[in-house]
Amino acid sequence: MPEQAIEKHQLAGVDERDRGFNRLVEIEPVDGACRATLRYEATLIVTPPCQTEAAALDHLIGLLHDRGYRQLRSRLSFQGTAYLGTQKDWIEYPDPEQPGILTVLVQRLRGMLGFGQKDWS
Repeated sequence: MPEQAIEKHQLAGVDERDRGFNRLVEIEPVDGACRATLRYEATLIVTPPCQTEAAALDHLIGLLHDRGYRQLRSRLSFQGTAYLGTQKDWIEYPDPEQPGILTVLVQRLRGMLGFGQKDWS
């Protein structure tokens, strides 16, 4: 029998193809820790076990940012079997800072010339 979710969070944002989305994230117990699971279209993302529910959700957010998701925010919707609806506030996750176009071009040029990623400043 599968484990019951400890919490369910509503997660909203913009995916890597620039489309808005809104899905449930389940936080479930696993071996004395917990993990976050997101199902979105054909994608299934499951975090490794984390010490807390918040750490599992933060890890999931990091994985999504790495895939190009942005403008992410979450809200606790279920705690155990209790439905919280809109009682909890949204938590906003700032997008990671993107390098400027000039930085990207210089890094690519260095790579093409064999200088690698060394900082020459």
